[in-house]
Amino acid sequence: MYHYTDGGLRNVWLANGYEIKQTPHGEGVSFHNLDGLTQSICMALTHKACLLTGAELRYIRSAGMLLSQPALGKLMGIDGQSVARWEKTSKVPRWADKLVRLLYTAQAEGNEPIAKAVERIKTVERLVKQKIVVKEFRGHWKPSLQDEGVSAN
Repeated sequence: MYHYTDGGLRNVWLANGYEIKQTPHGEGVSFHNLDGLTQSICMALTHKACLLTGAELRYIRSAGMLLSQPALGKLMGIDGQSVARWEKTSKVPRWADKLVRLLYTAQAEGNEPIAKAVERIKTVERLVKQKIVVKEFRGHWKPSLQDEGVSAN
């Protein structure tokens, strides 16, 4: 079995669905249907009996919901620093543990109001991170919006 440690997870083992390959940089692992694997791990985490660890919360937030710490905080009605603290210290309050499980499960199972709320927060966060790029062409300036990290050729 393969010990899957993505995102700091320590308790996930894959029985199959992966290939170990030799690369010029050493051994590499290729996963079949990575999105399906991520969703399956997140669903298993939402069903586990004990409280989520900080790494498990981070995995559900970042890999499962594709949210930043501030975005999850906004969805939960708190600040992003609280989310960061829980992930770092693994001291997740019981109410937050339950709410994250509920939000992920509802989104994954297609609950439209929850899915729309999550998407709205992701969109707002993406728009906040845009930059205005202004180009001059033949004496006229033309502005455009670009996501940060995208080059302005």
